[in-house]
Amino acid sequence: MADTLTVTDNRTGKTVELPIIDGAIRATGLRQLTLDDEDFGLMSYDPAFLNTASVRSAITFIDGERGILRYRGYPIEQLAERSTYLETAYLLLFGELPTASELEAWVHEITHHTFVHESMKRLMEAFRYDAHPMGMFIASVAALSTFYPEAANVDDAENRLLQAKRLIAKVPTLAAWAYRHSRGLPYVYPDNELGFTGNFLSMMFRMAETRYHATPALERALEVLFILHADHEQNCSANAMRSIGSSKVDPYSALAGAAAALYGPLHGGANEAVLRMLAEIGDVRNVPAYVERVKAGELRLMGFGHRVYKNYDPRAKIIKETADAVFEVTGRNPLLDIALELERIALEDEYFVSRKLYPNVDFYSGLIYQSLGLPTAMFPVLFAIPRTAGWLAQWLEGIVDPEQKIARPRQLYVGAGERDYVPLEERSRELAPA
Repeated sequence: MADTLTVTDNRTGKTVELPIIDGAIRATGLRQLTLDDEDFGLMSYDPAFLNTASVRSAITFIDGERGILRYRGYPIEQLAERSTYLETAYLLLFGELPTASELEAWVHEITHHTFVHESMKRLMEAFRYDAHPMGMFIASVAALSTFYPEAANVDDAENRLLQAKRLIAKVPTLAAWAYRHSRGLPYVYPDNELGFTGNFLSMMFRMAETRYHATPALERALEVLFILHADHEQNCSANAMRSIGSSKVDPYSALAGAAAALYGPLHGGANEAVLRMLAEIGDVRNVPAYVERVKAGELRLMGFGHRVYKNYDPRAKIIKETADAVFEVTGRNPLLDIALELERIALEDEYFVSRKLYPNVDFYSGLIYQSLGLPTAMFPVLFAIPRTAGWLAQWLEGIVDPEQKIARPRQLYVGAGERDYVPLEERSRELAPA
């Protein structure tokens, strides 16, 4: 029997048979169900895309029920343990792990695109001393499009790849400069003798020393965090990247829009909310009372639960292990004990278990960033650096997808019907009854 869905419109009695392909039907197939010749046809209504697939993608696979995350088929656990961020970025963009020679060439190309035009310094200097680093980052990424006008030719495959390399290479520089500006420190140029994360840490923290060398454990921890944050299927910012990119704008402008979506506290700013919550709890002894207030609906438990995962976020497990290695170097974060006790209670309490509220990637990542000496304002910027590879992979896939057109969702109009214009002098506003 063919994989089809039979739909009967009880308004008219008309029946249509819709093919089921890859576990989905075409929403446009519903338009066959009309009331008359002037009817547009039936539409599906799905606020926030809770059950709507807008793209076909081969990049990232998530099974939220089983807590599985894979990039191009490779389990995130294996990549976090064995790979590097640049190798993972290559995998996301090209679909396969590189050979030794391909990886060497890729790393060389990214490394030698890390510098930005000197005019970017003047752009940075124009921001107030207390400007949020993420706002600076978004503006500076968008500004890059003015330095590379050829980037607008998105139909040229070679040109697309060149811009992707430039973006992956330059976003750490812009991010580090935004941080230095917020601290009133001079900007540090890239050091092409260092690796990707080592160079970023150098641009962040180098002072008077000739060359900055990060502690290997901390550099590796950041590498792991970058791998874990590189992509996450059709999230808010990836959807923004694809949607903006569907207009065929240059990738710098599209990526600035994706970063703006990431800026929100429900997306890239969630780990900052976790730290605020842990600080508010203040002491391990206060955790049970806080949990009871959450259950009573008075407070929200930050860092728990996920739109996709109905199991323990696989990234959270890896980050928890990474945190141990970081704290051996930096010292134990005083908020860690509160976090561990909160997790222990939540994983045993039927209220949270029944609602499948497990720790997500944000629960421990903020503790690591804080232990590295990074201010909370930098957290979304640190998210944007590795996600650049994922955004670009999503953008590249969308550009060449023959089924994709400029994004233009339908709407259900619920406003007023046709009305006649009323001259200004004849208008009055009756007061609503008290």
